[in-house]
Amino acid sequence: MSLLASAPGPNTAARSGSSGARARRRGTAEPVPYDFRRPIQLSREHSRTLQLGFDGFARQATTVFTSSLRTVCGVALTAIDQRSYAEYVDSLDASTYLTMFAADPMPGLGVLEIPLLATMSCVDHMLGGPGNPDQPQRPLTEIESGVIGGLIERLLGEMRYSLAGIVPLEPTVTGIEYSPQFAQVAGAADVMVVATFDLRIDERAHRMTVCLPFSGLLPHLATAAAPAPASDRERAKRAQAAELLQAQFATVPLEVAVRFRPTRLGPDALSVLQAGDVVRLAHPSSAPLDVTVDDKIFAHATPGAQGQRLAALIVGTQKES
Repeated sequence: MSLLASAPGPNTAARSGSSGARARRRGTAEPVPYDFRRPIQLSREHSRTLQLGFDGFARQATTVFTSSLRTVCGVALTAIDQRSYAEYVDSLDASTYLTMFAADPMPGLGVLEIPLLATMSCVDHMLGGPGNPDQPQRPLTEIESGVIGGLIERLLGEMRYSLAGIVPLEPTVTGIEYSPQFAQVAGAADVMVVATFDLRIDERAHRMTVCLPFSGLLPHLATAAAPAPASDRERAKRAQAAELLQAQFATVPLEVAVRFRPTRLGPDALSVLQAGDVVRLAHPSSAPLDVTVDDKIFAHATPGAQGQRLAALIVGTQKES
């Protein structure tokens, strides 16, 4: 028994090539996991509102770092995510610099997190050092905490200013923590809004994060995304325009017709009509005439006269009939 094998033709090669290209294109985008038990609650409008606020905070934070450290610094917003507090804690380094603050009038606490390496570099710069990349990984001393505390206070002040259009924050530092596992800010399953920033100090990249409770932020986001209420001047203008429109409607001329009810004639009757012929109308002598506007009946009337002119006396409206 012989087996026949055919070489792949050009069409087959083209199909395999296009399939491979599609596979490569699909492989360029990383899939994003989605947990159906925790649906996304941060809408696109809310994300856009937060992005505008945190973009402003990033610009102001760049000025704060540059003026405080007296070196070239930059802060840029990279992402705004919705995460559980446990997921946020797991994304942080085992040792970092966490500033917990009360986010009045929002319930709960917020977090401003700066990596410990970046924090020590900031302290080194502010104390007149070169800010070497080799910094000790340890808790700050009392003097170092006082030095970095002024920088944190300035950053929280800029956050209050940048997010004023969303929520009137009054951030107050409530504590400092170096281990994320010991920062009792929220429950493990509580939904948080996490803003991630790219912090650059002397061209060295660090990641800085801000974490806020979603439940306290949501009412303010809904209010910020809603249309702005009309001012007293705007409402007065609208009322004046409505009055002018109503007054103009009262003076608009309309063509009103008083008609008999239609009479139907066949083509044979119409074709033999001559001058002097009489056509019997279908309108009963006791029935009122129809008062119409644009072929729409809105009242009924009886024929009459007013002085030297013909007139019609309204005897009922369409609603009454």
